[in-house]
Amino acid sequence: MSQEQLLREGSAALGLALTDVQCERLLAYGALILKWNKVYNLTALRDPATVLTHHLLDSLSVIAPLRRECPGAANLLDVGAGAGLPGVVIAILRDDVQVTCLDAVAKKAAFVQQVASELRLKNLRGLHARVEALQGSYELISSRAFASLADFVSGSQHLLAPHGKWMAMKGRAPDDEIAQLPASCEVFHVEQLTVPGLDAERCIVWMRKPGV
Repeated sequence: MSQEQLLREGSAALGLALTDVQCERLLAYGALILKWNKVYNLTALRDPATVLTHHLLDSLSVIAPLRRECPGAANLLDVGAGAGLPGVVIAILRDDVQVTCLDAVAKKAAFVQQVASELRLKNLRGLHARVEALQGSYELISSRAFASLADFVSGSQHLLAPHGKWMAMKGRAPDDEIAQLPASCEVFHVEQLTVPGLDAERCIVWMRKPGV
């Protein structure tokens, strides 16, 4: 089965019907990850099949939950984005969301900028900075395999809009990390995910400021 067929089948299993342009951009993004990986160590994965399942489909699994929690236009900050996961995938699927992929490593932010240019994604930018030093206001702040929940929240809470939400992608439900969260944050939903082709536990920890 071709990469395109696998991507379309996996997306359909996640309840997503990709347009031809979205499919082309996702496959081109996967190819760019593999190409840049030869020079810059963006990710440990080295072959197209695992990039498809562990990166593209894994990131696509948040799109339906994101549509529910954020149906309209928004600014999204993806913290510790690395090669742009899930930020780039969100930008490809949601052109009404302005996505900033933030990373403290310059070459990773530069890669996301290159992706935005090559795939003509006007709603995507890569930014080299530390989250603690950043200014701005975002309705959504996401992370994938970045730090503990407490560090993620404390480092970014000055950037969350008053009615904003944190979206942390995790493996198994991180009960210990949830117990360590500060009082300035509350978990309102731990959402289990099933990623096609990936035999591993996945979830989203949805958080917000108390009283919202």
